[in-house]
Amino acid sequence: MLKRTRTVLGSLAAIAVLTLAPVGAVADTYWQCVPFARLISGVQIFGDAWTWWKQAAGKYETGFSPKAGAVLCFKPNGKMQLGHVAVVSQVLTDRVIQITHANWSRIGGTRGQVEKDVTVIDVSPAGDWSQVKVWYDPIRDLGSTTYPTHGFIYQDTHAQRVANSGLNAAGNTAVAMAQGAATQMAQAVRPGAGPFSMLSQAADSTDKIAALIMAATQGSSEAK
Repeated sequence: MLKRTRTVLGSLAAIAVLTLAPVGAVADTYWQCVPFARLISGVQIFGDAWTWWKQAAGKYETGFSPKAGAVLCFKPNGKMQLGHVAVVSQVLTDRVIQITHANWSRIGGTRGQVEKDVTVIDVSPAGDWSQVKVWYDPIRDLGSTTYPTHGFIYQDTHAQRVANSGLNAAGNTAVAMAQGAATQMAQAVRPGAGPFSMLSQAADSTDKIAALIMAATQGSSEAK
């Protein structure tokens, strides 16, 4: 119980930091994908990202449908020899999600930064999320690479309940204040764009999502 409580408290602290940070990278801290995903999701698996799927067996529920808070496990691929893990922040459609992850894009020429709510599209022939394309910030678009994945590791239900209770206890006022501060900071960095604007726009624009899916699917057989 103590371990789970610490996990939840750590996750809430990390969420608070991200909420108060503008969209994009969190500067001055070099994050690897594994400790960041563990902290944000509460999924207590250690070791390289490519080992998470096997380690999850018997400890966590796994599957092939995205859920908010689940960890998407990437297989080793090309230069990404250790795999990758990312946390699902929002499910937009059955083939489009947004993730929050670390150490993916080079932002300002540097790695090890956190990216919030970036688009991932399922381009697998079977629609089972076994192949995806991921937003790459330097080109401001989906990258050309198709990445193979294992699937999703779902959060422990008890940890989810404790986290929800903690957020409720904090009160809606505190959450509203944090979101307001985040909006002000984001607008200062990127006028007219709040920290959740990309998510809102994507959710409200089904045509754009459909176009992204079509473009990604058509290029799913292309190599990087």
